[in-house]
Amino acid sequence: MDIAKPYLLFLGDVHDQLAAKTAMGVVDWRPEWCVGQMRLPGCKADTGLPDLSITEAAAKGAKTMVVGVVNAGGVLPDHWVTEIVAALEAGLDVATGLHKRLSSIPAIAAAAARHGRKLHDVRFSDINFTTGKGTKRPGMRLLTVGTDCSVGKKYTALAIDREMHKRGLSSDFRATGQTGVLISGRGIALDAVVADFISGAAEWICPDNEPNHWDIVEGQGSLFHPSFAGVTLGLLHGSQPDAFVVCHEPTRATMRGVKHPLPTIQQVIDRTIIEGQLTNPAIACIGIAINTEHLSDEVARTYLKETGEGHGLPCVDPIRTGVEPIIDELIRRYGR
Repeated sequence: MDIAKPYLLFLGDVHDQLAAKTAMGVVDWRPEWCVGQMRLPGCKADTGLPDLSITEAAAKGAKTMVVGVVNAGGVLPDHWVTEIVAALEAGLDVATGLHKRLSSIPAIAAAAARHGRKLHDVRFSDINFTTGKGTKRPGMRLLTVGTDCSVGKKYTALAIDREMHKRGLSSDFRATGQTGVLISGRGIALDAVVADFISGAAEWICPDNEPNHWDIVEGQGSLFHPSFAGVTLGLLHGSQPDAFVVCHEPTRATMRGVKHPLPTIQQVIDRTIIEGQLTNPAIACIGIAINTEHLSDEVARTYLKETGEGHGLPCVDPIRTGVEPIIDELIRRYGR
């Protein structure tokens, strides 16, 4: 999926900031790809970008309207259809990460065909994936894994990729979720792939590469989450990581959406190595990334220090402290 840039981020009339987390992810990591935001009356979210009409955005060079919101059920409200049709008529493509396919809405499908525009249902792919083969591929790969869902796996992967580029290392961020696809402009939302083909899709995401090149693969779910462990395991087997980083949010008592307690970081390290050795016997943990958003600065720094010392690994918050120690460890272990 190759999505034309720059973007106009459509926020509709969502009722809170969290509902616009897809748009916020794009703004946080690819602000240069965004010309502005479009909000309907009553919208309670704000990315901080200029408010633009479709006409104004087109005049500023916008190529794609991105529906940058999430909601329960992944539905597209009926009253947004008019705005999407207007964007297509103005010459913009449209992309969304919702579960409702744009092409399944007659008015949108007709407008896209009439004006020769592309509809990107980011959560879906028309690629026919094969089953995973488990054959070791050339190139190096790093996967972010989690103690739970929504603990910072995407942000950690993006931060690692950014730091590697700063140091002149060869790397690519490989998106495995809809927001990651919009941030990178390419990738596959693995949670919409038929179960038998998840590992094959992961192999497709990070194919053969140069020996010194790193694919930084966005993790999904958790091996310990009863709802999503299947996707997590398929991604682990297909991505065949040489290295992995454990991501954790320390203030949670139970995993998101269920009553199961969070596993420990060490449990995640041990399980990831056991399961990952099926397709890469050399898999190793090289760091820990903690989401300290809900901790004070002093408490966060103490927690990072003690956690790192307790596991003998660099421990960082990608947003608060940066990921430099993890890159140092990667270079120390692999020399590239």
